Amino acid sequence: MTVWFTADPHFGHFNIIKYCGRPFETVEEMNSDLVGRHNSVVADADTVWIVGDFSLSASAVEWVGGLNGHKILVPGNHDKCWSGRRGGKGAKAKSWYLDAGFEQIIDQPDPMIIAGHSVIINHFPYQRRDSSQPIADTRDVERHVETRPVDRGAWLLHGHVHEKWRQQGRMINVGVDAWGGFPVSIPTLAGLIGSEPADRAPLPWS
Repeated sequence: MTVWFTADPHFGHFNIIKYCGRPFETVEEMNSDLVGRHNSVVADADTVWIVGDFSLSASAVEWVGGLNGHKILVPGNHDKCWSGRRGGKGAKAKSWYLDAGFEQIIDQPDPMIIAGHSVIINHFPYQRRDSSQPIADTRDVERHVETRPVDRGAWLLHGHVHEKWRQQGRMINVGVDAWGGFPVSIPTLAGLIGSEPADRAPLPWS
């Protein structure tokens, strides 16, 4: 049994193909391909942490039922069940995700130990310490700053930035756009976390 991480598949989101340079013509092609890549490496007995932005619509959440593994969702800002939604709407939507096939929805997971290091899991990258650091967002303006974790020295597994980087220092982007469309396993992450902090570019979609 293996533990995997992934983020930002954006099932059902046509414009993400253009925004992130994904190699698809239609959203149906993208949805099917993402399921195929996932299931080519993840077994039924494995556990998969999906670190936010699974889909942009309630109907597209149904794609989770075709994914192998025991799925845990850490909601992102595009997920209807995200706790950051105004008026408590996120809590009301959680039943949709559980009914569709997620086994758990965890807004703030406890840190886990990987390669002897404490590792935080959050959809967002760390808050920037100062304006000299690059903007950690898909846009030119940093969004949802108040919900981002504060860098206190731990490693961080996150999504949100799509194709901006695969690793930046102690932040590892587990999103599909950083790993060629595939989830990334704990042993692979342990190899990165067990090394010195580094900057790594996304892997290409094959």
